[in-house]
Amino acid sequence: MVLMIDQFIGTFFATSLIGLLLLIILRPNKMKKLPKSRKNYNKMENDVVLTSADNEHSLPENVSGPDVIIVGAGVAGAALAHTLGKDGRRVHVIERDLTEPDRIVGELLQPGGYLKLVELGLDDCVEEIDAQPVVGYALFKDGKITKTPYPLGNFQANVAGRSFHNGRFIQRMREKAASLSNVRIEEGTVTSLFQENGIVKGVHYKTKDGQEHKSCAPLTIVCDGGFSNLRRSLCNPKVDIPSCFVGMALENCQLPVPNHGHVVLADPSPILFYPISSSEVRCLVDVPAGQKLPSIANGEMAKYLKTKVAPQIPDELRDAFISKVEKGSIRTATNRSMPAAPKPNPGALLLGDAFNMRHPLTGGGMTVALSDVVVLRNLIKPLQDFHDAASLNQYLDSFYTLRKPVASTINTLANSAYQVFSASSDEAREIMRQASVDYLGLGGIYTSGAMALLSGLNPRPSSLIFHFLAMAIFGVGRLLLPFPSPKRLWIGAKLIWVSIFLSQNSHQMGTFTLI
Repeated sequence: MVLMIDQFIGTFFATSLIGLLLLIILRPNKMKKLPKSRKNYNKMENDVVLTSADNEHSLPENVSGPDVIIVGAGVAGAALAHTLGKDGRRVHVIERDLTEPDRIVGELLQPGGYLKLVELGLDDCVEEIDAQPVVGYALFKDGKITKTPYPLGNFQANVAGRSFHNGRFIQRMREKAASLSNVRIEEGTVTSLFQENGIVKGVHYKTKDGQEHKSCAPLTIVCDGGFSNLRRSLCNPKVDIPSCFVGMALENCQLPVPNHGHVVLADPSPILFYPISSSEVRCLVDVPAGQKLPSIANGEMAKYLKTKVAPQIPDELRDAFISKVEKGSIRTATNRSMPAAPKPNPGALLLGDAFNMRHPLTGGGMTVALSDVVVLRNLIKPLQDFHDAASLNQYLDSFYTLRKPVASTINTLANSAYQVFSASSDEAREIMRQASVDYLGLGGIYTSGAMALLSGLNPRPSSLIFHFLAMAIFGVGRLLLPFPSPKRLWIGAKLIWVSIFLSQNSHQMGTFTLI
């Protein structure tokens, strides 16, 4: 039977590949043409020396003010500050709160995100914070465990995912950025952007003592997080809240599969476990948006966790889970998703969660943010004079196109995986849920290809389409064998319809660019 299913999938793969190749060949090239720069870039002591090949546009060494203002010093802001600072840019970072963040999300960095850290020279920021290596996932459903390792065989031994306390990681990146003499990090709250002749020229902000200030720069990059108060002037935000996380840090317990993220396909939606230090395991219980979030204050949450959630948790973790619930160490976080919908605004750019969010189930947020930093760094590196507004805006417009392949793949995978892994009363959805787990457990190119997508090691839209449709065909093929009864045909048709419906997330989180 398995052989017949493999042949069935193989035929579908071949047909799909031919169709994808035709789409690639016939697709019009909409990539914006990047302006060419003849300028050379040098750094002399702490001053930036700007020169051009013919010396026509040289600027004096003592040009005052920063080249870039960065609003926010989270993952995206701190990484960008260090990166641009290393390139010799004068950077002014304004962060609302420079104390160590205390969050229950943003704690698992996928291997693809780690590689971006390496590319940015920030990989040492996961050292000395008790970060734990993560080499794959373990899926739990109906008492069975399916192990899905990352495809790390072609990488160096240090390449893996990392899980950690979010605040420790961010503080390390802030410290590294602040170590550069041309990067200034200041605590303050940005209240507004200001413009001249339709071009953003900087920000108004208040310091902790209530003093109002203005900072001017030819480029302002806003990455002040998911609750950004500046995004409305730079994009058309459509924020959705698919669920909430109920989180706690478990102690004195060992994960069933060491150095793996654990996903329990529970009712009504997934439960996550992963290490955040050598002695702690983060637990995140997902509560869907359609379900009322129990109150922590009146004890409803503790009752819900002990009676509804605890019985679905692996035996190895249940006692530690109940112990933590009884201690009352429970926190909640709202999960948000928001498609990237930029509104061109010369002189300014959005980055990070302020610009684009997806469900955190797959841990892709930091990978997208770091990938965007790499794209932006490479894009504007040849441009020496940010005061040349026309050239700068051509580069910034290209950023939104260049980021799409990686961002749209990770975003779509995150939102689709959440819907597929959540329980449903619909029979076709439940068959799809089981088929997804069994598909990931097939091994070979099925497991490695899907995990290369989830890990951010191969975030290509064509690969996502390939595996998503193959998973649906796998489910249908298994359903119809050995005899396709009318009922099975009907369920199979519904399963295909569900697959198409779920794939529409690509339009919500960014149009695919096949490359």
